Amino acid sequence: MSRSPAELLPGDTAMGAVTLKVADLDAMTAYYRDAVTLVVQAQDGDRAVLGRGGRPLVVLEHAPELRHAGPREAGLFHTAILFETEADLAASLYSVATRHPGSFTGSADHLVSKAFYFDDPEGNGVELYWDRDRTRWSWAHGRIQMDSLLLDPHRYLREHLDETALGQARQRPATVGHVHLAVGDLASARRFYVDQLGFETTAEWRGQALFVSAGGYHHHMAMNTWNSAGAGRRRPALGLGLVRIELPGAEELGALGERLRHLRVGVRDDGRTLAFDDPWANRVEVSVGP
Repeated sequence: MSRSPAELLPGDTAMGAVTLKVADLDAMTAYYRDAVTLVVQAQDGDRAVLGRGGRPLVVLEHAPELRHAGPREAGLFHTAILFETEADLAASLYSVATRHPGSFTGSADHLVSKAFYFDDPEGNGVELYWDRDRTRWSWAHGRIQMDSLLLDPHRYLREHLDETALGQARQRPATVGHVHLAVGDLASARRFYVDQLGFETTAEWRGQALFVSAGGYHHHMAMNTWNSAGAGRRRPALGLGLVRIELPGAEELGALGERLRHLRVGVRDDGRTLAFDDPWANRVEVSVGP
């Protein structure tokens, strides 16, 4: 069923920095700075902001009073950092593999992208990836064609790593391409992120994963139940603190606020940011992007 533009997020919606609640701020800052090759943009007491190209990508907040969530609870599956070139991706991959080789968890060619997966020192998933040009993506019946094909990280480095990219890694831009969540059930995820928030469904996988986006991207967000089927609302815990979504302008932000209030979503609106919780108490904030 087609939906009107008023029911959808704008096509140039983007993801903002992901906030993580962490037990060891120094160790986590070192991982994202020295291994992932982000730049510390601000650090003040119990908070560190890291990013690339002037954009914040990861915000770390020290919360030693919190405990780790259980393995079957809802929360973050991974934060996906998108690089502009394969050389940029290879430079970051080489850095993580060299400094934290034990954090590697897998890799795949998804047809639309090439991706490498890691766990940070506190178990938060990290994806490092590069997109093929949109002209090479395939769609069928409104769904993006994706797969998980073999991608050898050693061969990838041989083919794409170069000294220039490695030396200039931190000067190159990167963005949060998408955020992937672990949720309790996909029906509730679809009602919230598609029917209410305004993303469009781009792919589904065996009733266990849902991919959604704005503007025809392969996915800005994903939700799966692989480890978390049946999970309820999150209790305060280490891990995901905040998901940020960025809209192109104040008019679009105001329209979203009106729609969410009409749908009786509990929204906190300070005039610059819409803040609300999803069905698993994952905090989401929507604001105007840079």
